[in-house]
Amino acid sequence: MQQTVTKQKAEFLYQQVIELIKDMQAQQVLLPGEKLPSLRKMADNLNISIPTVKQAYQALEDQGLVEAREKSGYFLKVINTAYSLPKRVKLSREPVTVNKQELIEQVYSAIHQPNIIPFGIANPVAAAPTDKALARTMRRVMTIAGSSVINYGPIDGFAPLKKQLVHRYLGFGIGVNIDELVITNGAQEALAIALKCVTKPGDIVAIETPCYHGIIELIESLGLKALEVPLCPDNGIWLNDLAHALEQHDIKACLFSTAINNPVGSFMSNDSRQQMVDLIESHNVVLIEDDVYGDLHFTPKRGTPALAYSKKGLVISCASFSKTAAPSYRIGWLIAGKFAGQARRHKRALSCSASLINQWTLSEFIASGEYDRNLKVLRQRLRNNKERMRWCLLNAMPANTRISDPKGGCVIWLDFGQGVDSQKLFLLALEAGISITPGLIFSASNKYKSCIRLSYGVQWSDEIEQAITQLGVLAHNLK
Repeated sequence: MQQTVTKQKAEFLYQQVIELIKDMQAQQVLLPGEKLPSLRKMADNLNISIPTVKQAYQALEDQGLVEAREKSGYFLKVINTAYSLPKRVKLSREPVTVNKQELIEQVYSAIHQPNIIPFGIANPVAAAPTDKALARTMRRVMTIAGSSVINYGPIDGFAPLKKQLVHRYLGFGIGVNIDELVITNGAQEALAIALKCVTKPGDIVAIETPCYHGIIELIESLGLKALEVPLCPDNGIWLNDLAHALEQHDIKACLFSTAINNPVGSFMSNDSRQQMVDLIESHNVVLIEDDVYGDLHFTPKRGTPALAYSKKGLVISCASFSKTAAPSYRIGWLIAGKFAGQARRHKRALSCSASLINQWTLSEFIASGEYDRNLKVLRQRLRNNKERMRWCLLNAMPANTRISDPKGGCVIWLDFGQGVDSQKLFLLALEAGISITPGLIFSASNKYKSCIRLSYGVQWSDEIEQAITQLGVLAHNLK
């Protein structure tokens, strides 16, 4: 139906603008995740005032149809009526010995095949690549530093990069002792070092469920036992379940994604994060926080690292640049606090040092301001991609499929319920040139057989939408 905005109609002008936007949505001229025309442009196009357009946009926001983003404008949202969030799972009664490496190896072997749609790889930087900017920066570093840049670096990291990280933590009100900060080969090594500092084989480590499969594999390789604590799809760890687990079991460490969870995309509020730290430290248990997705939030403000709320010094914070700048650079870090001496010894034993040229390049990349500028673009693209993917999934997947609504990061979680075996879907999708990640590898105890994780860390295109449609056909055939 054709819509016009005119004073000759009975409806107020702002109401006519609302109907126009809804009509554009119905005709798919305007898709979820896309930006509405600016207030000025819409006013000029319709020959009405800017306040009238703003009134219409704000009314659409009140109705939950659009989302206002600070300094960015208004964006169309997904109207999620048919789907609901993933169900809450039960707290595990006992810790389990992990046996997932063989399955994880199979998945990794498959999803890294060339020329496939990479929904199976959580690589947010692909949505806003940094390759050209980093290439310029590395050439500048090599010109300035000469042959020294290809030498071994200090065991605990390149001092200028460490200083920049200290200043960034000051922005959270956290004073970090530079000697307690160790640069690592990605966050995975940081997590491994943290676990080696506070556990020994056979110890129990509490993890969230579902949990990033790299953590599950790490626990297995260190000979630890995993106790799964359920995750709220919106708000992070269920604190009452965590309290019960700490009372019932001899837990040596908790390893949680304290900001944005992978694979669900939940976001824990600062209040809940503080309560979590207080609860864990009241039992004299160490919290290892995995903060790799913290800077990729879709919320108005970034979550404060759990480290800020520690009163006993029992929080070790781990993060990296792999999700925000350069996955292949493998530059991460941990703030080890009272465990710093052990952390440096473990770092020396594991890998001696991280790549000096990569640390130096990232240090210059941050100093130039390009890192933060690209990070802003990256968050915006990921947020748009999430809305587009949710809309496509809404139209493509079987009825009653449950789907997460990520508050950040680059991955989304689907639960098909009974009838869809995610491992079968994984193999069928791979044959069709699409990689996905089956849910079983996100649990230490074989949960999530009917679940998959998809990444929207991609360059969006018609090919991506067609792949989602094809994936939906495959899922329907398994029902």
